[in-house]
Amino acid sequence: MILVTGATGFLGKNLCQHLVGQGYRVRALARPTSDTAFLEALGVSIVHGDVTDPQATRRAAAGCRYVVHAAAHFRLWGPPEPFVRVNVHGTRNVLRAALLAQVERFVHISTIIVVGPQPPGTVITEALPCHPYPTDNYARTKCKGERLALHYVRRGLPVVVLRLGALYGPHGHYGFNRLFFEEFLRNWRVQVHGGKHVIFPCYVEDAVRTIEAALTRGRVGEIYNVANPSITHREANRIIGRLSGRGEWRINFPGWMMLAFAYFLEALAKVTGREPFYPANLAPYVFRDWLVDSSKAERELGLVSTPFEEGARRTLEWYRLIGFW
Repeated sequence: MILVTGATGFLGKNLCQHLVGQGYRVRALARPTSDTAFLEALGVSIVHGDVTDPQATRRAAAGCRYVVHAAAHFRLWGPPEPFVRVNVHGTRNVLRAALLAQVERFVHISTIIVVGPQPPGTVITEALPCHPYPTDNYARTKCKGERLALHYVRRGLPVVVLRLGALYGPHGHYGFNRLFFEEFLRNWRVQVHGGKHVIFPCYVEDAVRTIEAALTRGRVGEIYNVANPSITHREANRIIGRLSGRGEWRINFPGWMMLAFAYFLEALAKVTGREPFYPANLAPYVFRDWLVDSSKAERELGLVSTPFEEGARRTLEWYRLIGFW
């Protein structure tokens, strides 16, 4: 039995679908208010609860052989409290429950952004020290959660950490999917600095196959970058525009103008309480280069990258299927 936290989210849905297809028995920890119809149709058993509830995490982990901890509070804007509650305290609860259940492997899902923006030309390997962007509550708390997970190795829990790239693909509506697919399909055609900067995509099916491999092949206490080859914003935009048949043209804006726009939207957000369309925390990801080395995962976990053109084609097909466009 494999316990998956965050199973109703973007990564979780794809992961559960893959694991069930491979013949695994899967259990999901899901809030009572979450829509679990997709998981139930797959035959996933549901334990109602939340990672912030220690009793629920113990019930969910009991009798499991493996745990994949994918639950996270992922937003680009917002006060620190919910990030700390889920990404730090929730992680601690799941770690304790897994240790009590004596699982054979605990795969902790982290993110490459915990290393923080790097100087130009820097290749991001697992050996780089972590300096997350100071105003990014998601990156800061994911860094703390990752350190906590690795600390549990010394307590006897067989933890493997996967730092995923910018996930995209079916079932996604945030992050990379929103910025590169959904806003473009709504005719938001803005490009910063001529699209010259480099992003670190990770097609979700590549991620879930690597997670499965980490259950048995990941070395305890090790960190693995899991991303596809880095690609410029310009090239990503060009491919998506051509595959969608909507044209490749973009309007180029200078960075200062987009930052001013972001700060204006954040000022409005303080009044409305709603996340701004373009948060200022996007700046380190849009205005900087992220050159990621995933060769360790390729060697040890068999990571094989889906070409971006193929991943984008499948993602666009999914958007057509759900009637988004």
